[in-house]
Amino acid sequence: MGILAASDGSSTHPHLNALIRGEAPLRDLADAVHHIARLHGRHPGLIDHARHHAVRPLEQDWIEAAADAFVGERTRLVRLSAAAGPLPRTPGHAESESAAAAQRHALDMLAQSDRAGCATGAAIALAIDWVSIRAMLDLAAANFGVLPSPAALPIAAETVSVVDALIREPALERAMLFGAQQLFAQHRALWDLLEARASARQRG
Repeated sequence: MGILAASDGSSTHPHLNALIRGEAPLRDLADAVHHIARLHGRHPGLIDHARHHAVRPLEQDWIEAAADAFVGERTRLVRLSAAAGPLPRTPGHAESESAAAAQRHALDMLAQSDRAGCATGAAIALAIDWVSIRAMLDLAAANFGVLPSPAALPIAAETVSVVDALIREPALERAMLFGAQQLFAQHRALWDLLEARASARQRG
């Protein structure tokens, strides 16, 4: 899972890294906050749906902890969205709105998959990817006047130990990797979309 995250996760996307380094205009940062909130600020979210598909005790314990922790992350996303102001005016907004809606639908379907391990793999991938996303959100908080708060999702070491235990079953490993791949793919598509929106604003 770690190797997959290193190659396909958000941490390697140039647009997210530009945001984290503070190299992008504040309107691009605001755009990212709004879109992350649309994708992961709703309840029930991906991890909430995934908790209903976990059957092994270790799997259930990790998802319960992650779901409880993500309550705080959602609350913070709502505050950040309000502090960031309205969604930046962007040429071609209708098309990007449709793409964002499709991403939300894809994640909902992924999180509610009946294939054992698929939803858990997506939830674990979200927790891994959230480290990079959280870095961007922390910068947004500093710029938009929102008080800092510590991340509460299960730490990396806990997540790795859960993955190591679960992937001993080949069928479960394949399903978890599929779920993780799909989550990473949707996140990268989101950063591609945000990068295209930033370019459209710069041109327009």
